[in-house]
Parts: sequence; structure tokens; C-alpha cells
Amino acid sequence: MTTGNNSIVTEFILLGLTKQADLQIPLFLVFLGIYMVSMVGNLGLILLIWISPPLHTPMYYFLCNLSFIDLCYSSVLAPKMLVNFVSEKNIISYSGCMTQLFFFCFFAINECYMLTVMAYDRYVAICSPLLYNVTMSPQICSLLMMAVYIMGTFGAVAHTDAMTRLFFCRENVINHYFCDIVPLLKLSCSSTNINELLVVFIGGFNLLFTIMPILISYTFILLSILRIQSAKGRYKAFSTCGSHLASIAIFYGSIVFVYYTPASSSNTSHGTVASVFYTIVNPMLNPLIYSLRNKDVKNALRKVMKGRVFSSSM
Repeated sequence: MTTGNNSIVTEFILLGLTKQADLQIPLFLVFLGIYMVSMVGNLGLILLIWISPPLHTPMYYFLCNLSFIDLCYSSVLAPKMLVNFVSEKNIISYSGCMTQLFFFCFFAINECYMLTVMAYDRYVAICSPLLYNVTMSPQICSLLMMAVYIMGTFGAVAHTDAMTRLFFCRENVINHYFCDIVPLLKLSCSSTNINELLVVFIGGFNLLFTIMPILISYTFILLSILRIQSAKGRYKAFSTCGSHLASIAIFYGSIVFVYYTPASSSNTSHGTVASVFYTIVNPMLNPLIYSLRNKDVKNALRKVMKGRVFSSSM
């Protein structure tokens, strides 16, 4: 049989995180817990921001979108991973693999630009507080979000379209737990030069145009914080950025380790483990980081809980 792109391979086999049978159930339970926390945390944060008027600000508008991206991002990969832990043969169809690849690229790129937009928001809030409401107007916020999703769509379409043009003739075992770009390229029996160039240029472009604005924004933020006279004022200003910096460090650190370290057999497994952080763990940590370290979110949650207790007592 052949598929629409003349490939002989009609399905792939995912090796997953480990081949050890005795670890399958423990890992299933661990990642089921992570996925449930991620779902509850991100969905809860979205609903809390939606129903709490004090959180209807640009900062929380972007945080709400980040939670939405994380919610979808983890849902693209985690359910299939969980099924693979308890199934004998981890099979994914060719079309299913390409679909997973598209949405993985889409939400991964979205996350990069979303973190950049949030860095810009913090820069305006701390460095130009008097102009914040004008600079971050609802129209500007909507345009920034539109740009985030446009960049994600462009990158995902480019990578997926190039991948569907490849031939997969013999090998169909993906040394990963999902359909990632690099493991798929290793299976192709046709030239992957264009795909490799896309990884370099699109990946490099996205990293450059997200990391550089983040670094520039936080350079100006740091300079502004150092000019604040009181220690309490400096702490308050920096505390609004701490959660965001933690998310950036986890997300970009794991991505750089996976895609921009020299390829060798010794670091293949380490790359797979590192990818777990930005695909599964980071979407779980983001709502925890932003809620546990944020007074506004905690106060809004208390008000919502008190309202429910009051209404139930009536």
C-alpha cells in the first residue's frame, strides 16, 4: 500500500520513553498525574481569570492565553504517550503522525512567542508605567496575540508540508515518544536537506526573534529595578517577573538542549528526557508557578472560594 505522498510506510511505531516493561505502569501513573495536574491547573487558571474582574488586565490576558496554549500543547502529546505505556505495540498512523507533528510545532512556536509578548508586557509595566494602559490597549493586545498564532501557523505548515514530501520506505520505528521532526528525518529514505534547512532557519529565526526581545526587555527591566530606591519596591517589581523568568528558563533550556547540542548516541536518551520538560512538565509547572507566586491570583481564588461557600450556605 502507498499513502498520498507515495510513501510505503503507512504507520509508525513509537519506542516511547523506555523499553523496560517493569517501568511502564509506574511511568503511566506518574505522567497521568502530571497530565491531570496540567489540565486542572491550566483550565482552572483560565476560568479564574475569566470570572475575576480584577484580573481583566493585559498581564492576565496573556497569562490566560499561555494557559490555553499549554492546555492544548500537553493534550497533543500526553494522551498518546499514556496509551503507549499500557499497549503492547505503540503504533501511530502516518496521517496521525503528521497531524501530531503539525500541532506540536504550532503550539511549541506559540509558546515561544507568547513568552516574548509577556516579557514585553512586563517591560512596559515596569519601565513605562504611566503609559501602560495606552501602550497595552485591548487593540494592541489582540494584535500581539494574532501575531503569536500567525507565527505558529507559518512554522507548523512549513515543517509539516516539507515532511509530507519525504519518502518513508523501510524503517518505521521512531526513537521517541511522539512524532518529532529530527527522529522522523532519520527514517526517511529520500533527501532531507530542505527539512534540515527549515529546522535551522525557522528554528533559528524563532529563537532569535523571541530570545533577543526577552533579553532586551529584561535588561531594561533590571536597570529600572536597580534605580528604585526602596528595597521593598525593588522586590515588588522583581517579583512580578520571577514566575515568567522561571517559565522561560525551563522552556528554552530544554529546547536548546534537545535541538542545539551535538547529536550522538550518548545524548539521544538525554534529549528524549529533556523534551519531556518542555512538552509535558512545563505546561504543568506554568499554572503552579504563576498561581503560587502571584498575590492577585491567590486573592482572586480566595474571593471565588468564599463566594461559593457563602452561596452554598444560603
